[in-house]
Amino acid sequence: MTAAPLVQLHNIGKSFANGVVALEGLNLTIQSGDFLSLLGPSGCGKSTALRLIADLSSPSLGRIEWPQGEQARQKIGFVFQDSTLMPWTSVFNNVFLPLRLAGVRKSEADYRIHEALDLVGLRAFESAFPGELSGGMKMRASIARALIQRPQLLLMDEPFAALDEITRVKLNNDLLYLKAELGMTIVFVTHSVYESVYLSNRIAVFASRPGRIVRMIEIDAPYPRDLNFRHSALYAQCCKTASEALQGAMSLEDQL
Repeated sequence: MTAAPLVQLHNIGKSFANGVVALEGLNLTIQSGDFLSLLGPSGCGKSTALRLIADLSSPSLGRIEWPQGEQARQKIGFVFQDSTLMPWTSVFNNVFLPLRLAGVRKSEADYRIHEALDLVGLRAFESAFPGELSGGMKMRASIARALIQRPQLLLMDEPFAALDEITRVKLNNDLLYLKAELGMTIVFVTHSVYESVYLSNRIAVFASRPGRIVRMIEIDAPYPRDLNFRHSALYAQCCKTASEALQGAMSLEDQL
C-alpha cells in the first residue's frame, strides 16, 4: 500500500533579494514513514527546500500543502549541520530548551528529557556541558533536543557532515534505530551518495541553477539495514545509480 502524503510541494520557486534563484519548479511529495534524502551539489537548494518545509522561510512561488492537516505541520523537529547547543549550560538544559520556550516547567518535562537522552544514549552525560562532549555526542544531544517534542517529521540538514567516518557510520545506524522506534518521517540533506543509499527508501537528486529535482531513486532494500547491506551487491548497484544521477545533475550545471 502507498503511504499517505504528509507534505506536498507544488511548483515551488524561491528567489532571494540578490537575484539568486535557489529553487524553480520544485514538485515533491513526502509520504508518511519516508526516509527521503535530498542529494546534490552545494548550492542546489536542498537546505532551502528544508527551511521552506519547516516554515523558516516562505516560497516566492507555488504552495506547500499538508494533506493531514495543520496539526501535522506543527509536529516538526529540525537538526542543523552544527549542533547549535548553548555552551554555557548542561546537556539536560539544552534538550529542555524547546519545552521551556513552550512554557513547560522543568519538573513536568523531566521524564520526557530523560526519555530523549535515553534514546540517543546520553543519559549518563545529562550534567555535562557541550565543551566536554565529542562531536558525535554533541550531535546526539542536538537530535535529542529535536525529539523532545515528539515530531512526526524530522528534518535534518547535513547533520553528520563534519564528523569522522567511524562516528558517521555509527550515527547512521542510530538514526535508523530511532526512526524504527519512533515511527518518524525523515527528510535528510546530504552530499554523500553512500550515506543516502544506506539510510533512505527514496533519494531526490537535485541539480542547481536553478535548484530542482532531476531524478527520484527508489532504494528497494528492506529495513533494518546493517553491515551486510553495506557489503551487498544491491548496495553497490544503488550507489552506482545514485552516483551516476549526481554526476548527471552536475553536468547540467556545467552546460549553463
